[in-house]
Amino acid sequence: MQKIFDSPAAALDELLFDGMSIMSGGFGLSGNPESLIPEIRASGVKDLTIISNNAGADGFGLWMLLESRQVKKMISSYVGENKLFESQYLSGDLELELNPQGTLAERIRAGGAGIPAFYTKTGVGTVVAEGKPVETFEGEEYVRETWLRADLSIIKAWRADAAGNLMFRKTARNFNPNMATAGKVTVVEVEEIVAEGSFDPDCIHTPGIYVDRIVLSTINEKRIEKLTTRPKEIAA
Repeated sequence: MQKIFDSPAAALDELLFDGMSIMSGGFGLSGNPESLIPEIRASGVKDLTIISNNAGADGFGLWMLLESRQVKKMISSYVGENKLFESQYLSGDLELELNPQGTLAERIRAGGAGIPAFYTKTGVGTVVAEGKPVETFEGEEYVRETWLRADLSIIKAWRADAAGNLMFRKTARNFNPNMATAGKVTVVEVEEIVAEGSFDPDCIHTPGIYVDRIVLSTINEKRIEKLTTRPKEIAA
């Protein structure tokens, strides 16, 4: 099966439709599928449910889909500093399903593993647990959370081979590997495509069985959302 496509637009061809759900990798701006998101915007597809840790930052990442009003609902864990997100949510234009970050990660992992539900202590006794079953195990209450799956997962990886085996680099190995397993179709943009058989099997983070399409990234800006520095110490 040929998995390598010539461009981000070609890699998304015939996959997008109104009302679909999309998982988008990334933690802050690290590991964002920088090349695929603009193509989703250009397609004009609308009423999207986006599953992602966050919604990007001003002018970058998933912010682009918010700005074009293509997103109907976000399932996220960190949205605190995105002013566009805030304004759309407070005006009622955007639905939000807020998750504790570990719960979001586990819901995605469960979706990829075929586990429909699991129990966690996180959120018990808070608004997070409202409307959800709560059961007692060994004298402690746990809230039931359900899996997350999507019509499409868009992933950013460091390297791939022709079979779709993936390696991630440092912080970009965040939500991306789990999301790659939880989409009906998984499209991956990578910085480098290597010859099949080049990877040490022990160094593969995501097996190619989970990957449907691969494309070389056309955007690799790797922006820093918040840059914090300290004055350089003067040598004595």
